[in-house]
Amino acid sequence: MSRLLTLGWEQPDAEPKATSVFQKVSVASAVVALMASTITAEMQQSVVDGEPSRTEEKFAERLAAALPKKETMLGAYVGAPYTYPSSVTVKNGEETDFSIDEINWYTRPFKSPIYYGARVAQWFTGGKIGAMVDFIHSKALTPVKDEASFSGKLNGEPVTPRGKINDIIRRLEFSHGHNMLLFTGLFRLPSIGGRVSPYAGAGAGVLVPHTEFELQGGTRTYEYNFAGPAAQALFGLELRLSRMSVFLEYKFTYADYEAPLSEMDGSWFFLDMWRQVKRWIDNEPPPGGHVLTQLNSHQLVGGLAVRIAARPSATP
Repeated sequence: MSRLLTLGWEQPDAEPKATSVFQKVSVASAVVALMASTITAEMQQSVVDGEPSRTEEKFAERLAAALPKKETMLGAYVGAPYTYPSSVTVKNGEETDFSIDEINWYTRPFKSPIYYGARVAQWFTGGKIGAMVDFIHSKALTPVKDEASFSGKLNGEPVTPRGKINDIIRRLEFSHGHNMLLFTGLFRLPSIGGRVSPYAGAGAGVLVPHTEFELQGGTRTYEYNFAGPAAQALFGLELRLSRMSVFLEYKFTYADYEAPLSEMDGSWFFLDMWRQVKRWIDNEPPPGGHVLTQLNSHQLVGGLAVRIAARPSATP
């Protein structure tokens, strides 16, 4: 557990707040259990003179409302990730090509800028199949004072086999952030008690991080860029209220980085991306080369969604 807190969530100088996530899970689980027990009790009401009781009719109406035929959902969420350690390669032609094995990434999800996400989901075919555009703003920061193993060469000279990361790299982080834009298919599983809807999904997309990189004595890269492909798999529980939903979700995300090092300070997302596209058009490599790594993460999130599409009434 100490390794999890140190590597994946917070550094020692930050307040460890991982427990707050599990508290949220506990509270939400209690709400789900209470709702399920209430609906079950309604189902057990007696039938008088062969006709459904008023309570049973209300339950049927509630069940119909809980099972949408087609709807659009707008949601936002917060959470916390754990990112696995990984090796990093910095490559810029034949003179600079070295690797660090390995970096213990940390994320500080509750320190500004916090971990957050936003999504738009559309459910089809009786509310069982859906599609979602999911944007995740996470972070991945390098503990530059840690020791690591090095191999390769820098400016034509062999690097020291072992030393502190900041002997070579002054800064390496995706802190504004480790951004993923993902197109995800969804499948709704059988409801629990009429109001709790489990669901699962998987999808792929692109990395659009804010890369901050600087070699000791070098020029800083500080801009947004397209850095490679990303993917996710997820499982969640949706507690359906009258017009809104509360959801808890586990995600596993994969990110394959090849971030360009422009050696420029960016200013605005679209301007930064246009500069990168222009380099592609001109067949111009980034002056600082690329930084390559893979970031694989477990993520636990919770949030709210608004259901905005009208649904036809269902017959019990």
